[in-house]
Amino acid sequence: MTLKESLLWPLSLPYAAIARLRARAYRDGILHQRHLEGVVISVGNLTAGGTGKTPMVLWIAERLLAEGKSVGILTRGYRGKAVSTSEHKSQETNDPGASSTSDEVQLLQFRLENRVLFGVGAHRHKNGVTLAARGVEWFILDDGFQHLQLARDVDIVLIDASNPFGGGHLLPSGRLREPRSALKRADLVVITRSNHALAIESIVRRHSAAPIFYARTTLASVYSPWNSQLAASEARSKMLFAFCGIGNPVAFIADLRDWGFQIAGFKSFPDHHRYTPSDVAAIEKQAKEAGAAGLICTEKDRFNLEQAQPAMNLWVCSISLHIDREHDFWQALTKKPRSGTVDTK
Repeated sequence: MTLKESLLWPLSLPYAAIARLRARAYRDGILHQRHLEGVVISVGNLTAGGTGKTPMVLWIAERLLAEGKSVGILTRGYRGKAVSTSEHKSQETNDPGASSTSDEVQLLQFRLENRVLFGVGAHRHKNGVTLAARGVEWFILDDGFQHLQLARDVDIVLIDASNPFGGGHLLPSGRLREPRSALKRADLVVITRSNHALAIESIVRRHSAAPIFYARTTLASVYSPWNSQLAASEARSKMLFAFCGIGNPVAFIADLRDWGFQIAGFKSFPDHHRYTPSDVAAIEKQAKEAGAAGLICTEKDRFNLEQAQPAMNLWVCSISLHIDREHDFWQALTKKPRSGTVDTK
């Protein structure tokens, strides 16, 4: 434990007590959950920061769409202005409203285009009711594990194998949002960025009997958002400078090297960071000093660069999720919903 974590540790005690009491109040019926007409699939985690929630939301949405389901995504839209549920617009690069929404919402809208309805904002039950009135029967609750106000049919909890429990301490001294005992609420546990983590499995098993699956991010494509002449094939042949503002920047660098990119240097920013011209100037200065011929970042960062586009060549990594035992995972997920009125086949 660092000095900072030690100083903050006393504040974690009341945080833990409140988290436990809140969960118990919902479990015992003191606080009541609100229900939606349809199937609600929650995707969440125990820790603050990146565990692969957005790729999982995309994976589930794509799978439901392939089966002909009417899909809605309920998300808070962190650090962004809420998009009205009465509007359903694809997120094109030149969309003037793009800068007014969160990076994660923009990414989801960009990848899913016009095929999914979005309810963005803190009032997820209210937004869900609006989407249900428009025909949505399957809801994906993004970052929903701690959003106990809304009843769900399936609770999927993601655990990042590279930093599974955020140092073991609750906020603010650590990264845990809830004690590990909260895993008892999980219906499915997915360990991301790994295909074998027996030590993590043993910890999960102390608190939960939920099926455990493994998933890894894979590179779907590389593209240049503002220069259509910049070929994706060039990215691996050049020395690049990487930067990102995501929850787990170390994992991004590891992925880049696994995917065969040549990385001259790296700069990280806080999660959801919105880049300013001075940020971009500093990135490009470091990149040139490192001998890089271009820049590379995550797709989430690409949407935070709208107001400060780099002059250097920029490539963006578009990722997908590969789930081991994919068929078993899907069967376990679709067997859980309580609603008998919605076809899960």
